Amino acid sequence: MAGEGDSEPGKSFKLLGFLDVKNVPCARESVLYGSLGSLVMGLGHFLATSRVRRSYDVAVGGFICTMLGYWFYCRFNLAQQRIRQRMLQEGMKNRILYEGSYLDPEKEQIGSERSDS
Repeated sequence: MAGEGDSEPGKSFKLLGFLDVKNVPCARESVLYGSLGSLVMGLGHFLATSRVRRSYDVAVGGFICTMLGYWFYCRFNLAQQRIRQRMLQEGMKNRILYEGSYLDPEKEQIGSERSDS
């Protein structure tokens, strides 16, 4: 049967049953960087100390710290980008609204440049 066991192309992946990795901004990158941080920290601790159980604990801690650290960094940058985008949209709306009217700030600048020459 064609569809058994295959995942649908548009189906999202939920981590721990609640975090929709495909649709939540920054979730995918956070998990990927967390796994990389886990590998680096766990392997580094194992090579330094040769303690398997402690290295596993360090790897789990590294995953959590790296994932949360990148999550907050990414969400902060996303919020800043949305604020800049909103300001730009507001500015464009005001430019369209005031262009050519007596409230247009560029009209005063153009008029003062003509009087200088």
